[in-house]
Amino acid sequence: VYVCSPLLSQGDRMWHFAVSVFLVELYGNSLLLTAVYGLVVAGSVLLLGALIGDWVDKNSRLKVAQTSLIVQNASVILCGIILMIIFLFKTQLLTLYHGWLLTMCYILVITIANIANLASTATAITIQRDWIVVVAGEDRSKLADMNATIRRIDQLTNILAPMAVGQIMTFGSPMIGCGFISGWNLMSMCVEYLLLWKVYQKTPTLALKSAKVEESELKQLNVTKESDMKPAEGVQLIVEKDVTGFEPQQEKDVGCAARIAEPFITFRDGWVAYYNQPVFLAGMGLAFLYMTVLGFDCITTGYAYTQGLSGSVLSLLMGASAVTGIMGTVAFTWLRRKCGLVRTGLISGVAQFACLILCVISVFMPGSPMDLTVSPFADISARLFENEPLPTIASPEPEMILATGMPNLLNGSTTPANSDPEMSPEPVPLISVSLLFAGVIAARVGLWSFDLTVTQLLQENVVESERGIINGVQNSMNYLLDLLHFIMVILAPNPEAFGLLVLISVSFVAMGHIMYFRFAQKTLGKQLFVCRTPDPKTAPDSSPPGNTSTV
Repeated sequence: VYVCSPLLSQGDRMWHFAVSVFLVELYGNSLLLTAVYGLVVAGSVLLLGALIGDWVDKNSRLKVAQTSLIVQNASVILCGIILMIIFLFKTQLLTLYHGWLLTMCYILVITIANIANLASTATAITIQRDWIVVVAGEDRSKLADMNATIRRIDQLTNILAPMAVGQIMTFGSPMIGCGFISGWNLMSMCVEYLLLWKVYQKTPTLALKSAKVEESELKQLNVTKESDMKPAEGVQLIVEKDVTGFEPQQEKDVGCAARIAEPFITFRDGWVAYYNQPVFLAGMGLAFLYMTVLGFDCITTGYAYTQGLSGSVLSLLMGASAVTGIMGTVAFTWLRRKCGLVRTGLISGVAQFACLILCVISVFMPGSPMDLTVSPFADISARLFENEPLPTIASPEPEMILATGMPNLLNGSTTPANSDPEMSPEPVPLISVSLLFAGVIAARVGLWSFDLTVTQLLQENVVESERGIINGVQNSMNYLLDLLHFIMVILAPNPEAFGLLVLISVSFVAMGHIMYFRFAQKTLGKQLFVCRTPDPKTAPDSSPPGNTSTV
């Protein structure tokens, strides 16, 4: 699992970064295609997250892992080939059918890339939310260590993957980058396939799955052999009778209208099941943390450029954030052993919010451009529709600026992005932006510890038959709040309004942790602030096998 995880993460991270860069290159240094791609991806996971999770639940683990792995890598390979063709013959494609053929190629690229992202979502759900739970068994400490290790690997690949692709595209060309990513995914797909097969063979419990799959397996066993145990035989015969007697009638009754309505019913049932989960408030608390501009995405880095920070400084800050993120995974395992899982989330939330107070203070410090008298819509039409080329930035950190279409909206400073802040007539004081990034970097310790806490709560408290659909809905909630934070920036894109966005972001983080506090209070009651007994020792004995619903 540990060997397969970096391969999965590396290919996924390289593609997510590269596809944004490729779309910018194709559309003449415009961020339009990148913005469209981001909206399509977010909207697709929002609408289809429950359906993907339901598909994960209804099929065997090996089939789900193999299918999602092949679809994801094959889509990336196909998309890379199409992009190479477009880069080679873009001039000719522009002249054919008045450019409509090229437009169709753009639509095809975004569609296939979106399919790859949906398959990646299915892979993440089945491996990180289901397989490792089964591999860990009843050992919750082992499960916590596995979650933390996989998250550390993800943090490292989050930096290394964009750096690798960025260097190849800088010293080579976008077409060479397409070829490299396609080749990497082809080779890694074969290795990942073999590794997953080995894990499946070495863990017999992965072949056992509850609910519908279990019923079909019982049916096959009853056809081939009879049991001497009368109670078991009676149960099996009832199952067999139900399956064989009612399945044909069920198939006969299913009409066209029912088949059309089935995805909508699954969507509704998934969200209802998510709402009824005992960890609903914890999951909502995690989702609310996505409604923030206080992260190392294109929005915050774009704002940093308007405040005079150089690319080299930003790359160092991004490295520091990765280090604090890894520290958060270490803190999670230590706190969980000392105080228990639920209290770890509470402590992590307090630590994150305390660090974000520095970001709130930065809004009112010297150097902060916050000025609510400046209308955010004053020059938005010029920003979006003028034909001037977009400002270029230094090459060491293209992954930070080209991830989505937001930097263009934020880069409204009169100081050019590629100039030295000291050359400007009035240097911007760095007190405000320094406090901002100090808070963001320090808060990542609590953020990743909290994220791991909620992840393990979902793993332990969601029944096996609903594990896929619940995590699918959780992904949809995360994307919904992430989409809202981009809309918030579109409505207030100028640097003068960034301080307001910071205050709104901190408010949403506070609301998320209040939801988690309510969950912790309902779960532990008066024992909430008693830091002892990390895990109930009677949990494995008091619950049936496969059911770890005790917090």
